Amino acid sequence: MLQVKVPPLGESIVEATVSRWSKKEGEPVAAGDTLAELDTDKITVEVQAPRAGAISKIAAAEGTMVKVGDLLADFDESAVGAAVGATTSVPAPSAPAPSAPAPSAPAPSAPAPTPPPEPAKSAPAPAPAPAPTPSGDGVKSSPAARRIAENAGIDISTVTGTGRGGVVSKPDVLERVAAPPERSAASAPSAPSEGGRETRQKMTTRRKRIAENLLQSHLSTAHLTTFNEIDMSAVNALRDRMRERIEKEQGVKLTFMPFFVKAVCMALDAYPVINAQIDGDEIIYKHYVNMGIAVAADAGLVVPNIKDAHAKGIIQIGREISEVAKRAREGKLTMDDLTGGSFTITNGGVFGSLVSTPIINYPQVGILGLHKTQDRPVAIDGRVEIRPMMYVALSYDHRIVEGQHAVQFLIRVKELIEDPAAMLIS
Repeated sequence: MLQVKVPPLGESIVEATVSRWSKKEGEPVAAGDTLAELDTDKITVEVQAPRAGAISKIAAAEGTMVKVGDLLADFDESAVGAAVGATTSVPAPSAPAPSAPAPSAPAPSAPAPTPPPEPAKSAPAPAPAPAPTPSGDGVKSSPAARRIAENAGIDISTVTGTGRGGVVSKPDVLERVAAPPERSAASAPSAPSEGGRETRQKMTTRRKRIAENLLQSHLSTAHLTTFNEIDMSAVNALRDRMRERIEKEQGVKLTFMPFFVKAVCMALDAYPVINAQIDGDEIIYKHYVNMGIAVAADAGLVVPNIKDAHAKGIIQIGREISEVAKRAREGKLTMDDLTGGSFTITNGGVFGSLVSTPIINYPQVGILGLHKTQDRPVAIDGRVEIRPMMYVALSYDHRIVEGQHAVQFLIRVKELIEDPAAMLIS
C-alpha cells in the first residue's frame, strides 16, 4: 500500500486546493496517469500515479485545502494489478466467445478449421483497449481540458484534439474558447443557480492569494503614483518600417512592449533604487533586471518574468515576451517563470484603459503601468498637432524611492521611447 502525498509545489508555495480528482476509488490506473489536480496561487499541479494500481481511498476531497506533504490518497498497487490484469484480459474472454459461436458457425460451413481463424481474427479486439482512456463523454481528453470545457459550456466532443492519439488538451480547449466567451464563462456559474438573484461561489486558491498579495502590497508599502505622457510617434514609425522585415527574418512580431522593457532597463540602471527590495532594515540592490510582464490568463492575473532582460536586445526581449505570454495563456508556466522578478510592467491599454494606478507587485518597489495609445492634440513648437499619446504611471514604494527619483525615472523612460535610436546606440 502506497501513500500519495502533496508534492513540492515550488518556491514559497506551501498550500494548494484539490481542484479535481481525475480517478475514482478502485478505478485502475497506469503509471504516470494523472490522479488529481492541485490549484496553487500560481500554477496548477498534476499529481501522477507512482505506478500501475488503483486508489483505494481518497483522503482529501475536491475543494480541500492541503499543504506540502499532506496525504491525498492511499494507493493499492496490488489490488490494481488485478484490476489492470482484468482490463488487459477483457479481450481474452471475448476471444473464446467467438469460439462459442464457432461451433454454430461450422453448422453451415462444417470444416473444423474455421474456428481457429475466428479467435485469431478476434485478437485485434484489444484495439478497443484505449476505451478506458476517454473521458466520460467518450472523448479522450485531459482533466484540465474537461474542466475548462465544462466551465465554458463547451461540448468537448466538438473540440479537435492535437495531443498524441487525438487527445484533447488544455491548449486545444483554450484555443476554441475565444476571449469574450471566456469572460462570459466566468458568469456561467450564476446561470444554473436556483432561480435566485445571487450566486455564492467559493474563491479559488489563486484568486484568494491574488487578493491577499494585493492587500499585503497596500498595507506593507508607502504606495504612491506619478504620471507622465509619451508621444508614441517615433516608436510607431520605427515599428511600421521594420515590422515586416523583423517578422520575416527573426520570426518575431515587433510590438511596442520590448521597447518599453529596454527603456525601463536603462532607466533602472540610472535609478537602481527602483529595482531594489526592502528586507527588514536592509535594502537589497539588484544588479540585474528580471522584468515581470503582467499577463491576464484564464485562471487570473499572472506575472511571469524575463530573466536578465537588461542584458538582452529588443528582438530577443520581444521573442521571450511572446513565448512567456503563450505559456501563460496555455497554463504551461513553470515556477521559474513566476519567481525572481525585480520590476514589473503592466499594460491595461490592451483592454482600453486610459489611466490607472497599478499596485506594486510586492516585495518589488516599483511597477510601470502602460495604457491605451490615443490620438490627442498636443503643443509642438508652438503649434497644435495630433499625436498618438500614451499616459504612463509609475507606482513606487515611497519608503525607499524618493519622489524626485520616481519622476526622473519616468522622464528617462519617456525620453528613450520618444527617441528609440538612443536605446539602440547606448
